[in-house]
Amino acid sequence: MNLSRRTLLKAGIAGLAASAVAGCNNGAADRPDGEVSYWLWDSAQLPMYTECAKLFQQQNPQYSVKIEQNGWGDYWNKLVIGFISGTAPDVFTSHSAKYPLFADKLQVLAIDDFVAKDNVDLGIYQKTLADRWIGADGKRYGLPKDFDTEAYFYNSALTEAAGISTGQLNSMTWNPQDGGTFEQIVARLTVDGKGRRGDQPGFDKSNVKVYGLGFGDAGGADGQTSWSWYAATNGWKYSEGEPWGTKFFYGDPKFTDTIRWWRGLITKGYMPSFAQAKSGIDSSATTAFGAGRYGITPNGSWMLGTYAQLKQVKTKLARLPQGPNGKRMSMMNGLADSIWAGTTRKEASWAWVKFLGSQQAQDIVAKAGVVFPAVTASMPAAKASFAKAGWDITPFLEPVEAGNVFPYPANPNAADVSAVMTPAMESVLGFQSDPTSLIKANNDVNQILSANS
Repeated sequence: MNLSRRTLLKAGIAGLAASAVAGCNNGAADRPDGEVSYWLWDSAQLPMYTECAKLFQQQNPQYSVKIEQNGWGDYWNKLVIGFISGTAPDVFTSHSAKYPLFADKLQVLAIDDFVAKDNVDLGIYQKTLADRWIGADGKRYGLPKDFDTEAYFYNSALTEAAGISTGQLNSMTWNPQDGGTFEQIVARLTVDGKGRRGDQPGFDKSNVKVYGLGFGDAGGADGQTSWSWYAATNGWKYSEGEPWGTKFFYGDPKFTDTIRWWRGLITKGYMPSFAQAKSGIDSSATTAFGAGRYGITPNGSWMLGTYAQLKQVKTKLARLPQGPNGKRMSMMNGLADSIWAGTTRKEASWAWVKFLGSQQAQDIVAKAGVVFPAVTASMPAAKASFAKAGWDITPFLEPVEAGNVFPYPANPNAADVSAVMTPAMESVLGFQSDPTSLIKANNDVNQILSANS
């Protein structure tokens, strides 16, 4: 989603009046009384949720579910338009970066009373996931459905050719001074047009055939799949009051030093320039990886299906590196199902949300091997499904099991924060600005938070 679209979304929802919640009630008059409209954005998950809906309807014949799937960008635009016009779905898949604004503008229903009335066991979910759906106001706005973390996808043919073992990949260390053994491996994986590696004499960084490390973007305000784990293991955190950011720290030397090192991989020729990563043959990190242009690319667990389709390369997973704090850390994010505050079908909507949050439903999702279910007891089925597809997902799960995870930064002004940090990070990564320029960007972010507090 581009910045202008984010800004439009923020402006549109910010203009909602309380009366809009009681608007057209999403065409309720034209639908059966017990029908719940449900939206999601992931086409890969549509079959699983269709199966969930069938089982739900068998167990609850008084209700039915009508599912609609839209792609990521269209999904959020259409959802906001639905809030404004009164045509939003009764229940929708929500993201931890999105719901704070929706809650702030009274567009999602707090479900605390439902949870208490039905004695829903919140202990069935992976640790910390249930708490991620408690807003800044202390109210709960969803039940967890899945979670994700980050790891490295690597081209095993390239690592073998470079003489890099699986053990070396899974024991990498990192620091912002010299990059540790991680940078050594990235250098070794980098190959110029004459076959010389990044750690060999005569390496030509102006004519690189294979980059050791690929990336998809400059990271914006969260750096989820680009720099988040480096910064976290360097002792940095996004904000005071994490995850509910009240004062951000993008100007902290621990962060700027991390970004300076990361950007330095471009200078050394181990990573493509920002311009290359955003245009031409390298404009998609996964496409470039599939074409053999990158030795390693970091990405989220939700991308397992996409990498599995890259049949021309043999892809494996490796752990994130151990940082200066002695840990391997990953952002842990997740999705939940939320209820639109304007629905006229609250009981039916809650019944559907409760079912989707149950082990029975998440077992169905787990067996499909597309995402990691939020219910802990459903994970063995997911592991088995991914293993059958050839994935050892251990690198994604170890940080969770060790408790070495940190949350996606959240606040109702996330769109405005991104509107500042995305161009600021792109300017730094494009060498138009020094990493110290992030001090000003950070001040701008904190001014936004102060003005909206």
